[in-house]
Amino acid sequence: MDIKSKNNITKNIKLGILTFIVMNTITVLSPRGFAPEAMYGLTSVFYYIFAAVCFLIPVSLVSAELATGWPQKGGVFNWVGAAFGKQIGFVAIYLQWLATTICFPTMLIFIAVSIAFIDVKHAHLLSTNKYYTLSIILFFYWFSVFTTSKGVKSAAKIGSIAGIIGTIIPLAILFISGIAYVYLKGTIDFTVSSQQLFPNILHFHNLVLAASVFLFYSGMEINAVHVQSMNNPLKNYPISVAIAASLVVICHIIGTLLISAIIPHDQINIVNSLFTTYDTIFKYFHISWMGEIITAAIAIGAFAQITVIIAGPSTGLFQVGQKGYLPPTLQKSNQHGVQMPLLYLQGAIVTTLSFLLIILPSIQSTFQILGQLASILYLIMYLLLFSSAIYLRYKKPNIDRPYKVPFGNIGMWIIGSLGFISSLLALCLSFIPPNQLNIGSNLSYIAILTILTILFLLVPILIYNNRKASWIIEIKS
Repeated sequence: MDIKSKNNITKNIKLGILTFIVMNTITVLSPRGFAPEAMYGLTSVFYYIFAAVCFLIPVSLVSAELATGWPQKGGVFNWVGAAFGKQIGFVAIYLQWLATTICFPTMLIFIAVSIAFIDVKHAHLLSTNKYYTLSIILFFYWFSVFTTSKGVKSAAKIGSIAGIIGTIIPLAILFISGIAYVYLKGTIDFTVSSQQLFPNILHFHNLVLAASVFLFYSGMEINAVHVQSMNNPLKNYPISVAIAASLVVICHIIGTLLISAIIPHDQINIVNSLFTTYDTIFKYFHISWMGEIITAAIAIGAFAQITVIIAGPSTGLFQVGQKGYLPPTLQKSNQHGVQMPLLYLQGAIVTTLSFLLIILPSIQSTFQILGQLASILYLIMYLLLFSSAIYLRYKKPNIDRPYKVPFGNIGMWIIGSLGFISSLLALCLSFIPPNQLNIGSNLSYIAILTILTILFLLVPILIYNNRKASWIIEIKS
């Protein structure tokens, strides 16, 4: 079979609803988010549903329309650029890359804690040791860079295995054994009442951790580029999004409420309470040895996931950079086609931010402030995304969009505005110091987030305004 025939077959492959449900669920679902929201107890249910309705679903629908209307390589660069110009488009793709990059230290902190809990006797000592955590972050990140530099042909297989070992199986065990534990013990450590379902909006400091739900729900726009490969996308895509969003919300709610039910509120730690929950459950059933197996599986799965996705955030930026938006040194790749200069830059950012562990009061505070910084940058990108989708309905009304947000321009205004307003609300909340954590000085917390946000936003503007014609080195066929 010749290459042309193979390409035609590939283009004609159609993805079903089930495939999209699995893709979207795996992309968004992560147990890392359970413990931070467990501090809210029953109120976390409201936050999860609110963020899904006002953010997760709007992102999915809007991204699908943009991806089918502007399917070229570059993703958000093309979408936002079509609406507001290439400079703003470059800012958008840069923010998407940077926000994901900043998430890596939080993912690696999670790995460090999971490794510590393989030996429960020394778990607390290790999981609260800043230098141990910093060492794990630096070793595993740069080892992942080294592994990725050899090529990513087997990434899909590694990702599938990692997803089963490190996420699906541990979550299934948590849900089954956790529900059995609560049922048999007959007590829970949070209050159940209709009043507890809704937050007290007058106390903004108590809402900050809830804003992190938006970060845990981010990334749905990544799979939107595949909507053209779906059978009857106008009908099937909204169905797949609704089902995937429901699964994500249900899993987050169950996982979070189990931690709230099993761990006393004043003992919840946003970094290690997931593992403490496993330990408590397994001790109750006299199978403590299971804890070591589960935490090892989670660590292996999380590390494999990082190895798979470590090159992902920079791929879009690399493709855009080859059009003359990045200096030539950042447009290079090795013999395996991996954009190593960008990965080294990404690694330098991860390494620098990881040293906040030494400066800030605790590992929890580092986890929180890096998570909030990533949320802020990601949410700014989403503000650009939603406003672009609305504006393009009027600026480019005749562009063919195989999938469109339903109910015409009114539907786009409703969905786009819902996503924009909720993102703006979460963005504002992200700058407020949380009451639940010791993050040191409130002024320092706000200053770190504000200064870093401004500095990071200036970078793409300076790069764009100082680009040169000699930067355009893309090889054209």
